Amino acid sequence: MKYISTRGQAPELTFEEAMLTGLARDGGLYLPAEIPVMSHDEIAALAGLPYEEIAFRVMWPYVSGSFAEVEFKQIIARAYEGFGHDARAPLKQLNENHFLLELFHGPTLAFKDFAMQLIGQLFQVALKRRGDRVTIVGATSGDTGSAAIEAFRGLDAVDVFILFPHGRVSEVQRRQMTTPADSNVHALAVDGDFDDCQAALKDMFNDFDFRDGVKLAGVNSINFARVLAQIVYYFSAAVSLGAPHRKVSFTVPTGNFGDIFAGYLAKRMGLPIDRLVVATNQNDILHRCLSGEGYFKGDTIPSISPSMDIQVSSNFERALYYAYGEDGGAVAQLMDELKTGGFNVSQGAMEALRESFDSGRVSEDETLETIKETLANSAELVCPHSAVGIKVGEDHRAADVPMITLATAHPAKFPAAVEKASGEHPPLPSRMADLYERPERVTRIANDLGTLEDHIRRHIAE
Repeated sequence: MKYISTRGQAPELTFEEAMLTGLARDGGLYLPAEIPVMSHDEIAALAGLPYEEIAFRVMWPYVSGSFAEVEFKQIIARAYEGFGHDARAPLKQLNENHFLLELFHGPTLAFKDFAMQLIGQLFQVALKRRGDRVTIVGATSGDTGSAAIEAFRGLDAVDVFILFPHGRVSEVQRRQMTTPADSNVHALAVDGDFDDCQAALKDMFNDFDFRDGVKLAGVNSINFARVLAQIVYYFSAAVSLGAPHRKVSFTVPTGNFGDIFAGYLAKRMGLPIDRLVVATNQNDILHRCLSGEGYFKGDTIPSISPSMDIQVSSNFERALYYAYGEDGGAVAQLMDELKTGGFNVSQGAMEALRESFDSGRVSEDETLETIKETLANSAELVCPHSAVGIKVGEDHRAADVPMITLATAHPAKFPAAVEKASGEHPPLPSRMADLYERPERVTRIANDLGTLEDHIRRHIAE
């Protein structure tokens, strides 16, 4: 399998090369040159299998040639052995034809663990084989950072620097990033919002002297390996509800579009997905775009669902690539227009997007009310992001197609909002009970590319 850039001007790479590279040198995002398709019988055969076996069968066509079969199975086993639920991604029924896919049983209590734990193992094997060392820099709106630090902490061949917006993540999210004592991980609180952190990360990748000098690698969802790992739970959930013999739909609370883009690839692979519903909070650029209003940046408004406080959804570029008929030049032009504020989507591309995606927007009051109602009606205590998904999922639920809403984080990651809505304080799991007592290691830093790059250079392999 070869990987190509959404902007069409970077060399084709193998899976391992694309994974270690992250962002393409033309500024684009890597995608498989061809999307593998699973037959009806191959999908049906997934029923009843352990999550790890489903993961192998779904992901193997993407990675073959870079890893041996036995090696890849061992990587998958190590990635998920630390999850707190045997099913890895269990389903809970909320009400008639509406199900909740719990993706928060990993070590940092968020869906990012599914991808990050796998990437950590993939990097370790690949770098050991190469005898190489890399510097990983990530930007996070809350959950990616802690998942990356947990996956790479203590590894000899990796230095990790995570940029997060100062004062704009929950206390639990912050402490998960700032309390690990391993010397190879560094939490950087940037004076700005998530979009500033994400822009700085992209600028680092486009500064080739810096990129090559520190051997920069990325684990944000710009890295296709992240998206690949997330495809798996669409298959496991759909098959448990009767696919491929019946259609299912998914609602995904999303800010950066990576999680729902994984669902789009699952659909392209043959999974009978009826609708993919984008759920946004008040930072609703994706909903506005899918409603025909164009893709124009606004101000990022802090919310009780901070992981979705994003105005530039990086992975939407991948969806645009397919909507524009795999025209890298067209995508590059749109991304240039985005630098000056945004762009309108052509009629043909909008029709292509609407073939798969619907969307909805949820206010702060509606989010709080949904947390309260879900506890009262379904005995499920959910985080604000999951509540955004549940509200939009209910609004788009059809009588004859099961709706699966992705629960992206444990409610204990956002205790203030959950308690305000429900009156219940969500406790941390026992293994994290002392989180508030652990000492923090964090550097507050200016939103300035030169300052960030200088700090990273000086702190590599301390």
